[in-house]
Amino acid sequence: MFLTISTTGTEERPATDLGFLLHKHPEKAQAFSTSYGTAHVLYPEADAERCTAALLLEVDAVALVRRGKGKGRGGAPDAALAQYVNDRPYAASSLLAVALSGVFSSAMKGTCTARPELPQQARPLRIEVPALPARGGPGLVRGLFEPLGWTVTVEPVALDAQFPEWGDSRYVRLVLESSALTLAEALRHLYVLLPVLDDAKHYWVSPDEVDKLLRAGEGWLPAHPEQKLITSRYLSRRWSLTRQAMERLELVRLAEADDTEVEEIDNAVEAETESEERPTPLAVQRRDAIIAALGTSGAARVLDLGCGQGQLVQALLKDVRFTEIVGVDVSMRALTIASRRLKLDRMGERQASRVKLFQGSLAYTDNRLKGYDAAVLSEVIEHLDLPRLPALEYAVFGSARPRTVLVTTPNVEYNVRWESLPAGHVRHGDHRFEWTREEFRTWADAVAERHGYGVEFVPVGPDDPEVGPPTQMAIFSMSTARMTVTEKEAKAA
Repeated sequence: MFLTISTTGTEERPATDLGFLLHKHPEKAQAFSTSYGTAHVLYPEADAERCTAALLLEVDAVALVRRGKGKGRGGAPDAALAQYVNDRPYAASSLLAVALSGVFSSAMKGTCTARPELPQQARPLRIEVPALPARGGPGLVRGLFEPLGWTVTVEPVALDAQFPEWGDSRYVRLVLESSALTLAEALRHLYVLLPVLDDAKHYWVSPDEVDKLLRAGEGWLPAHPEQKLITSRYLSRRWSLTRQAMERLELVRLAEADDTEVEEIDNAVEAETESEERPTPLAVQRRDAIIAALGTSGAARVLDLGCGQGQLVQALLKDVRFTEIVGVDVSMRALTIASRRLKLDRMGERQASRVKLFQGSLAYTDNRLKGYDAAVLSEVIEHLDLPRLPALEYAVFGSARPRTVLVTTPNVEYNVRWESLPAGHVRHGDHRFEWTREEFRTWADAVAERHGYGVEFVPVGPDDPEVGPPTQMAIFSMSTARMTVTEKEAKAA
């Protein structure tokens, strides 16, 4: 996929200001990893009179299909070949839109620390997209872009130049030109309208896509004549999300017409109802409890054992008390997702020095785990077969021996409170067991006794007087009195 953004300038307002706006230096060629390939930013030309920035997106079509496991569009058995032989690597689509928002995120928000006056200035812009799928034809392309102030040149691409009688394909070559728009406005137009023209998205559309649409559409979408089509296609025709977005856009339109705030228009719900808060998800409560316990322990260097997709590592990174966070998991796929979640490839040097991810099995001792202040086993032990628990116990408590160990696990007694969980079923299909509070205490007390730790138990989530909390947490602490001579010497050193 390929897209170019060009501008012209003068000695007083050089075209190379584009580099400041995009936060990408014209003298450098840069590459950025994405979950579906590599995005390259380069400048074919850059001088005071004319500057062009190019975004080249190399898509790994096979990896994209395998990541989706054949689900969604093209997932039917008779379309198996189409999964691998298609337009995804070549024609602008939601893949390019996501790359735009990731690589040019600051430019899309209209921020420029070095030259704060630039983002608000309209400038001559020319945007070219050589291959763009247009479901609706050139007429729809003009109907989407012209109301936004663009001069649109759209050329249909023939199915085969040697056989003109076959007619045109659904692809077009698009050129947009304007002198009245800022770069941030132009990027937001592209971010929304590229997937709208393609009429497809390469990822699952979740409710947060409504917020993304409204943020990118601020200032232009409420009054757009094709608002309904844009909203429906952007949200993959999910009617519930489309209705929600349309209602919020109507509020914005009414507020603008009355020169007032949206909150003043949307006053149909009583204040008491508005003040009600949604219950905090159990996963969030669990992370908060873990972070609070780590803070109380005074830990600075923390292991997240069985880190999965990195949610806890991400939360720990936001807290400056934790100077080193290490995520360990046996699954390379989980670690890859964690790396993308943390954006390790774009992280600043100082922040990157605080975090490490590596593969490892908790069934074996590992010298890399020694010397840390604390270790967390959050929702891990229940995924192991019971005969393998002693190996994990020794690897963590006997070999690595952090000063503090936090272990959380489901409380099976609380399962009767989950209305959607059939009687006798565990909460997750991969759980090998789920313990009662007494079973967990018996195991934890024995582990603490064998390895010289003290242990206390903390409820996580609402503590039901009959069945206890949904999650139970054990906090193992190695007191100074229990340390061996070797451990005391190591700490003193």
